[in-house]
Amino acid sequence: MPNTNRELADFLRRARGQIDPTRAGLPPDGRVRRVPGLRREEVARLAGVSTDYYARLEQGRRITPSAAVVAAIGRALGLDAAGRAHLEDLIGLTSAGPARRDVQRVRPGLYQLLDALDGEPALVLGRRTDILAANRMARALFTDFDRLPPAQRNYARWMFLDEAARTLFVDWPDQARAAVESLRFEVGRDPDDVATAALVTELREHSREFDQWWEQHRVHQRTHGSKRLRHPLIGDLTVDYETLTPPGDPDTTLYIYTTEPDSPSRRALDLLASWTATSPAEQQADHPRQ
Repeated sequence: MPNTNRELADFLRRARGQIDPTRAGLPPDGRVRRVPGLRREEVARLAGVSTDYYARLEQGRRITPSAAVVAAIGRALGLDAAGRAHLEDLIGLTSAGPARRDVQRVRPGLYQLLDALDGEPALVLGRRTDILAANRMARALFTDFDRLPPAQRNYARWMFLDEAARTLFVDWPDQARAAVESLRFEVGRDPDDVATAALVTELREHSREFDQWWEQHRVHQRTHGSKRLRHPLIGDLTVDYETLTPPGDPDTTLYIYTTEPDSPSRRALDLLASWTATSPAEQQADHPRQ
């Protein structure tokens, strides 16, 4: 089970090591740098805190900086929005209340929305990138998540442990790395979640790439982007995605995949839709809702 202070120490050290001192506005001081990135005292100076204070924070000591100090450290380390949110989570500034670890269910309205989006692939993801629901087009474009055992219906797990995913994504390393960074972000939000820890352990044991990228402690919160695919039925296409979080349900995210109008990708997706079309009764029989 992850230790919050250890996670914080690791995150700060790795973030510091990724900073180019010249781009941080620090003049050369003539000292030889034995490791890449900033020194602790340089981060402290940029953040306006004492070196001893920052060193204790990076060592994982049980201190709680103010929001202003955390923001200053985030700026000194050049963190993006996801990185700053992750830092706040690890330090304990966020006050999301008690962690919710009950079994997630998809609201009936979301199922109806998935059905209404029949021409566009759409997924509902929950905590730790669990696949909670997928419409017909998403199952045809990616894989039939509904036919996987419930414990295996997870986006990150599919990405790393299913060979079909590796051949489906033309930019698999980019997509897989983003999945790792999203999972890292999840760990920061709820570091004591046993199911997330078990998933991370499984992936580290069975995927060399996952283990390597996990060690880098980068974080990413996917909100939009694109994916390049080489589909076995329709060939190459690019899909763009946007994410929506239902009000009152921050642990659930709807992913909707679209294509440029009148593009080869749009025509490919329309072809896939026609080849995989089924009647509503057949869809309900094949994929009953839980």
